[in-house]
Amino acid sequence: MTLCTPARTTTRPPVQRPHSPPEGPRRFRIAGADLSASVAVFLIALPLSLGIALATGAPLQSGLVAAAVGGLVAGRFGGSPLQVSGPAAGLTVVTAEIIQLYGWRTTCAVTVLAGLAQLGLSALRVARSALAVSPAIVHGMVAGIGATIALAQLHIVLGGTPQSSAVDNVLGLPAQLADIHGAGLAISALTVAVLLCWPRLPGRAGQLVRKVPAALVGVAGATAAATFAGLAVPRVDLPSWSSHALPGMPEGPVLGIAAAVLTITLVTSVQSLLSAVAVDKLVAARPDGGRGVPRSVLDRELAGQGAANMVSGALGGLPVAGVAVRSVANVSAGAVSRASTMLHGLWIVLAALLLVPVIDLIPLPALAALVMVVGIQMVSITHIRTVTRHREVVVYVVTLSGVVLVGILEGVALGIAVAISVSLHRLARTRITREERDGRHLLHVRGQLTFLAVPRLSRALHQLPHGSDVVVELDGSFMDHAAYETLSDWSSGHVAHGGTVEMTGPSGVRITDPTPTADTASASAAHACCRPWTPWHNHQCGEQPAERTAGSAGPGGPAEATEAAASRRSPGLHLASGIGKFQRNTAPLVRDELARLAREGQRPSQLFLTCADSRLVTSMITSSGPGDLFTVRNVGNLVPLPGEESGDDSVAAAIEYAVEVLRVDSITVCGHSGCGAMQALLSGGPDDPPTPLRRWLRHGRPSLERMASRRHAWARISGRLPADAVEQLCLTNVVQQLEHLRAYEPVARRLAEGTLTLHGMYFHVGEAQAYLLAGADEVHSYDDVFTQVMPTGPREPARAS
Repeated sequence: MTLCTPARTTTRPPVQRPHSPPEGPRRFRIAGADLSASVAVFLIALPLSLGIALATGAPLQSGLVAAAVGGLVAGRFGGSPLQVSGPAAGLTVVTAEIIQLYGWRTTCAVTVLAGLAQLGLSALRVARSALAVSPAIVHGMVAGIGATIALAQLHIVLGGTPQSSAVDNVLGLPAQLADIHGAGLAISALTVAVLLCWPRLPGRAGQLVRKVPAALVGVAGATAAATFAGLAVPRVDLPSWSSHALPGMPEGPVLGIAAAVLTITLVTSVQSLLSAVAVDKLVAARPDGGRGVPRSVLDRELAGQGAANMVSGALGGLPVAGVAVRSVANVSAGAVSRASTMLHGLWIVLAALLLVPVIDLIPLPALAALVMVVGIQMVSITHIRTVTRHREVVVYVVTLSGVVLVGILEGVALGIAVAISVSLHRLARTRITREERDGRHLLHVRGQLTFLAVPRLSRALHQLPHGSDVVVELDGSFMDHAAYETLSDWSSGHVAHGGTVEMTGPSGVRITDPTPTADTASASAAHACCRPWTPWHNHQCGEQPAERTAGSAGPGGPAEATEAAASRRSPGLHLASGIGKFQRNTAPLVRDELARLAREGQRPSQLFLTCADSRLVTSMITSSGPGDLFTVRNVGNLVPLPGEESGDDSVAAAIEYAVEVLRVDSITVCGHSGCGAMQALLSGGPDDPPTPLRRWLRHGRPSLERMASRRHAWARISGRLPADAVEQLCLTNVVQQLEHLRAYEPVARRLAEGTLTLHGMYFHVGEAQAYLLAGADEVHSYDDVFTQVMPTGPREPARAS
């Protein structure tokens, strides 16, 4: 419904909702799972931080500073609660090069500037744009960095000093192999053996001891062996914190410093965001489905990484990024909140202050071996198989080679150029073949139909005989306007000359209306204005350019022309006319499916609760058909709280029936733009007469209170704030009604069992765009963000509805 009452703002005192927790001071609580997870992550982070600092040539203390800051600052302010941040192996090559060129103090200043740049990018809300980079480029960049790290650390393992580039390290290996230091090589070999064998210990005993991180066991074992054997190997030497180097003013060419800042910003941002997405997938794969853990908010995560880099650089630490190894350990250890990440940072601080004598016993070859193994593991066989399966191995190889031979920025740029070239090649590569079968001409079109393929498509179409029966099979996911016009014009001309045309998909299913004939060509052209975009049939396209006559009747011939004329004369007959068209055109297509549903009963997969607004066509926006959705519609898509006096139990009855009897898998609350109920809520006042509409709308008052409350962040739509108060309330109402759903005992029980999920959805009518609520399973998340649903994959043929 649409109410045109002008909106006016009313101020209401906050009220305590019956399902809300009691107000009062909040106490800081740490779950036992977070405490144990923080210890596990700390035991991994301590040796890795020292090893990465050693590999970059930075002061060893800088690795501990970055680990502590990553845990405390990024853990507190980041948008991914379970992601662990700190010095990352992927930054080793970049940081080492900057230190060699400009020195350590300038490197710290570059880290601060990179953090500031990340804060700026977060303010611009471009975090999701980083995910647009081809995975082949990201995997190639990571593999290139890993190969470079492994080559450099191999020299240290053998007792030498790494060169400045990967090429020099390869060329210098023969000389290094001729001058091996036995003690250092023995310690490194012991470390590598433990790292490789520890995760593969068999039996129940092995399962128990594997809970201790392999990195800790390897470094601790190598330290013990070197100490008891009295081996003369270089060891960690942490200087006094009083002499710890802090950043200075950047010294060097402006362009060089800017390139360094850009590189640090790019690598840390992309790595952190991709790691956050991976952490979300790991959390969702838990047996409980990640219940209680909100999804990552990428822009906030980018801001948290920026703040951590600014603090780390200011305190003389390495650049900070989200790291996969420690994050996986955190999730696997059962962490449930950001407390585990922050506690691991606290343990790093305590170790750096209290365990210096123990840390000084660690042999440097052991740390070098640890980082070398990490570098080798960055060249993932799984990633290589993935890019090969998706035919992007060329992009992967070029990116990897560019990173190893030239540099990270240059390698990524080469990868992007090759990825664009591959995409353009695929877009322009269209195969068109002809064959004749059973007196019909078949034209097969493989690939994307763009203007580049129009000349060949037009040539193939006009070689088909006039008046023949033609089937055009389209096997692609994209068709641009030029190709569509070419097909449409040729089809109209071919039908006018007495032929028939049928458009099908790769499976032979029709993707247009039944084949037109000569006497229906004009009617088909009249409806061509809307057929490609709408999955329903027999609707009205608005005013036709001219009155149709019996000679230009629609697909049903003169009978439909008569019905249409009667509908125009008497609007009351419009419904009957539509029913007649259904019986004639649509019923034959769906009769078998409906007969099956009549025999077997309904088995919908979800309860779909939406507004009664006539502009919402649920089957259209969800591409669903008979038996898919158990739909409940009411004014404002409201879910009254259980136990409230409403005089209407229809919504509660539908929820109980769907959850307990039909056993649906999910419940979706769908709001929409321009909702008249939300406008009425905004414009309502305490003195309004208690009409049935006003009594019903009181179930939406908690949404008003939520929007006005400072305890809840304003809902956002695809990274932007809503256009006005009505849109804000429409979005907030979806989130609030999801919270109301949780108050129903059957829903709460199924959620606890992990057999039911809740989803929030918003449909913008004017844009014909659907948005899904990110983190809908946790309505108390920091941000309520509706993300745009993008089309993927080939377009399917329309279903009759």
